[in-house]
Amino acid sequence: MTTVLLVHTVPLWRASLASLLGTGQGIEVTTADREAIRPALAGSGPVPDVILTDLDCPDSLDLLEEVRSLAEPHGRGCPLAVLTRSDRPRGLRRAYEAGARGYIDKYRPVDDLSGVMHKLAEGGRHIDESLAFSLLQVADMPLSPRELSVLSLAESGETVTGIAGRLHLTQGTVRNYLAAAIRKSGARNRVDAIRRAKEAGWI
Repeated sequence: MTTVLLVHTVPLWRASLASLLGTGQGIEVTTADREAIRPALAGSGPVPDVILTDLDCPDSLDLLEEVRSLAEPHGRGCPLAVLTRSDRPRGLRRAYEAGARGYIDKYRPVDDLSGVMHKLAEGGRHIDESLAFSLLQVADMPLSPRELSVLSLAESGETVTGIAGRLHLTQGTVRNYLAAAIRKSGARNRVDAIRRAKEAGWI
C-alpha cells in the first residue's frame, strides 16, 4: 500500500484530487493543508510515502519552502510530487530547489497516476515529457529562490524597506540579494534585471 499525503488549501480541489487518487489500486490517500507536513517530516507523525501538491494551489510555494527546510539531516524526508503546467517556470524552479522527484503535467491522462505514486514511493523519479524542457530551463536558472523572491517583490513595486518587512530581512540583506540578482542575470541595473527575469519567465 502506498500512502499519499495530498496537501491543498482549496477544499473542493483537495476532495476531487483525493477521490481521483483513491480509485488507484494500492493507494491510500490522506488530505490536509500545508501545516500537516511539519509533524510528518519533523518526527512526530506518520511519514507518508509521497507528498503531492498542486503548484496552482494558494500557498504552494510556501509549502515547497517548508519541505525544503525540513529535508535536513535530522528530518524525515519523503518523495515530493507536484502537479503543474509547463508555463509555470517559477513554481518548477521552487519545486526543483525543494528536491521534488515527481513532476506531473495537469493536462496529462489520469489513468496511470497511481502508477506514478507507486514509482515515487519505491525510490524512482517521474517527469512528464511535456514538462522536461521547462524543467531543464529552470534547472539552469542562475538565481536562488530568495533572489527570485526579492526580485519579484521589486517588480511589483515594493521598496527595499517594504521587501525587508515582507521577507523579515534587513535592508542591507535585501540590497545584497538585488545586487546578486543583477549580477547573475547579466543585467545593467535592477530594472534591467526585472526585464530579463520576466522575459525568461522566472517571475
